[in-house]
Amino acid sequence: MIIAEQKPFPILEEFLKPYKKVLLVGCKGCVTVCSAGGKKEVGLLSAALRLARQSNGEPLEITEMTVERQCDPEYLAPLKGPASEHDVVLSMGCGAGVQFLAEHLPKTLVLPALNTVMIGVTERSGTWTERCQACGDCKLHLTGGICPVSRCSKSIMNGPCGGSIDGHCEIDKSVPCGWQLIIDRMAELGTLDAYYERIIPASDWRTSRDGGPRIREREDLK
Repeated sequence: MIIAEQKPFPILEEFLKPYKKVLLVGCKGCVTVCSAGGKKEVGLLSAALRLARQSNGEPLEITEMTVERQCDPEYLAPLKGPASEHDVVLSMGCGAGVQFLAEHLPKTLVLPALNTVMIGVTERSGTWTERCQACGDCKLHLTGGICPVSRCSKSIMNGPCGGSIDGHCEIDKSVPCGWQLIIDRMAELGTLDAYYERIIPASDWRTSRDGGPRIREREDLK
């Protein structure tokens, strides 16, 4: 899941200062799950922006819309008409959603309301932790299903580094040592012998940094 969070409110106020009519667009995808850009958050931000402008004697007209996903073209078509009737679109989608929305609204300025933070999981309500950096060369089959790139603070491919203390990282003692997690997991699975028998090759970063923007196609879905 993509994790995002709302930009500081004063920044959003500054974004919208020149405009009087705003189309505020939420997304029912990842940003809804992480409580950053769903229908509820659209309503809350809309109310806060209106109140702030009213207190300054500068009324702000906001239209609220929330689409299924901002990263799929079929859900963006209903926005074209409303967007043409507003000064600016403020997107509460992730970075990909903002850009895709801008592509489909070439004559309308699209601004981001959120900061896209990471790919992660929900540990518990209100807490998300990183699990993947989309490196394009997944090694999870070699490390017991725990990623050394995202879970080790140093992204070491063959660890541990020797600096961990009581199973926690020397860089941040509140963070579990990624390689301690890997070794404990492989021991539990009975696959630890395989860890001692091989060296994990360096990641092929060309798969994620091959000149970009990356394109991935599946013929069976065309």
